[in-house]
Amino acid sequence: MLPQNPYPVRSCYVNVRSIALPNEMDGGTERLDTIFRSHYERIARVIGGVIHDQARAEEIAVEVFLKWWRNPQAHGDQAEGWLYRTSVREALDELRRQTRRSRFERLFGVLSRQHAELLLLKSHGLSYHEIAAALEVNPGYVGSLVSRAQQAFRKEYTKRYGNE
Repeated sequence: MLPQNPYPVRSCYVNVRSIALPNEMDGGTERLDTIFRSHYERIARVIGGVIHDQARAEEIAVEVFLKWWRNPQAHGDQAEGWLYRTSVREALDELRRQTRRSRFERLFGVLSRQHAELLLLKSHGLSYHEIAAALEVNPGYVGSLVSRAQQAFRKEYTKRYGNE
């Protein structure tokens, strides 16, 4: 279990003006401000209860309110239900991302150094030419090296976690 943030929810520092984009400030923020003030702390606690990271939970809570504000169909009598349902879904998505990230980090520790470097550079969007320069290899070999690294990663992932 990840440690909880020992500090209380910082809702007093977050308001509509701090989360809205400048072009969104032209009217209509009163409804957002009202619903934000009345539900933010509970939404952040619900998310924090799932992901066990209160600081990240507060960030996700703000994202949920922005998503609600940008989705007019979510406004109305069912707004509260929409907020909580979306909060739980976003929290579960974050938990999946954390799980996937920790699995990948563990696997990078098992792969050869070159395979790990290749995959990390490729995942950051570097071109084959840039990867070749960074690793000091022939640019003509990068494609096959990346392919081998991906195969090694896939094999190790399947061995440890199945086809999840």
